[in-house]
Amino acid sequence: MIQTVNIFTVLSVLLFLHAAWSDFRSWKIPNAAVLALVGLYAVNAAVALLTTDDIGAALFSFNGIGGDVGAGLLLFALGFALWLFRLFGAGDAKLFLPIGLFIGWHAMLPFAVYLLIVGVFTVLVLRLPMPLQLAHLSFFMRIEEIRATRKIPYGVIMVFAALAAIALRPAA
Repeated sequence: MIQTVNIFTVLSVLLFLHAAWSDFRSWKIPNAAVLALVGLYAVNAAVALLTTDDIGAALFSFNGIGGDVGAGLLLFALGFALWLFRLFGAGDAKLFLPIGLFIGWHAMLPFAVYLLIVGVFTVLVLRLPMPLQLAHLSFFMRIEEIRATRKIPYGVIMVFAALAAIALRPAA
């Protein structure tokens, strides 16, 4: 079955990848990327409301906007709590809101599983020795810097888990 490509999905993936790359490079997630993702979701939700026959179901069902907003607020509250305990940076906590909006309520469990898988993979990559042939490349030099400082860019892990959840989310 061939599905059409949604422009909102493409733009959200690009914005998520921008946030992840920025976090990898500098341990900072730009506020502009988070705001653009929330704005993009709002426009997507408005278009969905204008094109639906059942506005109540689109607004208040777990498959609709209500479930998406609920997932976003729950993840944001979790990120805020982790930030309060200094386990997360503020950018990581803020990034949880658009992640929840785009994955929705029904993809929360798969997102958590993907988060675990990507997190374990990241820990393994950071523990394995660096091949000497690759040590001079800037990407691998950055991985060495992350190893040395022991500061993990959680935004990268969160974005890849979110992209897996978005890719496997059933079409509405």
